[in-house]
Amino acid sequence: MSVVPEHPGSGPEASASGDVLARLAQTIAARHPQRGGDPSSSYVAKLLSRGPDAFLKKIGEEATEVVLAAKDGVADNILYETADLWFHCLVMLEYYGLQPSQVLDELARREGLSGLAEKAARSQSAATTGSSKPNGQQRG
Repeated sequence: MSVVPEHPGSGPEASASGDVLARLAQTIAARHPQRGGDPSSSYVAKLLSRGPDAFLKKIGEEATEVVLAAKDGVADNILYETADLWFHCLVMLEYYGLQPSQVLDELARREGLSGLAEKAARSQSAATTGSSKPNGQQRG
């Protein structure tokens, strides 16, 4: 089942969405154990204190739930599960000292690029650097 959005995701809605991501990132940052977040009373602090294995496992679980919700085609479930996935990705970004604005910047950089051309450029870069990631980043 295909679900067509009622709005294209640009304009005031997009700006407000970026603001929500920034506020949520600030809340997550404030709950980091290194900033006084208490793992016994904060889910975020608990995830961050347990390290990458904890939040990466949650990201994997949530990604699977997004796929299952999408296969069912129920819009409310897709939104709910995507919000869970994004939340856990924000926790991961905090752990690695990254901001949602950096992800938005990367998406903006790709905007208007042909996906096939962008993939070809990454493949060409991989042939010369040994990595398909920007700046020769390696997985893992």
